[in-house]
Amino acid sequence: MLFPKKVKYRRLQRKRTNPKKKRNASRGTELNFGVYGIKAMTPARIRSNQIEASRRVISRMMGKTGRIWIRIFPDRPWTQKAAEVGMGKGKGDPQGFEAVVLPGRILFEISGVPEETARSAMLKAGKKLPVKTKFVMK
Repeated sequence: MLFPKKVKYRRLQRKRTNPKKKRNASRGTELNFGVYGIKAMTPARIRSNQIEASRRVISRMMGKTGRIWIRIFPDRPWTQKAAEVGMGKGKGDPQGFEAVVLPGRILFEISGVPEETARSAMLKAGKKLPVKTKFVMK
């Protein structure tokens, strides 16, 4: 699974978002490496195990042909308190890493496979993610 080699702070605060304000991604919105891609249509925090599950589905569908690019990286730690622990007593321990994704962000890119294969692989990969996704191509 993906995780950073080193982080500056063990526990980060979650950024507050205004649900009335529509924020879209300003970078990573176009295909740069591959011919086909999958784009996020809703905001979410995607955990490293969800990224890995999507990557496995894509690589399994593509076989030995083609190339995959992962355009997001889980660099924010997420925490969780232990079971049956009362309120207070500080913040929980880090459990893993997540990537913050805004609408319009390209998540995965692939090339070297036919369009039907790419479309079915990306649709299956989108089912593994907590965002609504859209298949895009150059």
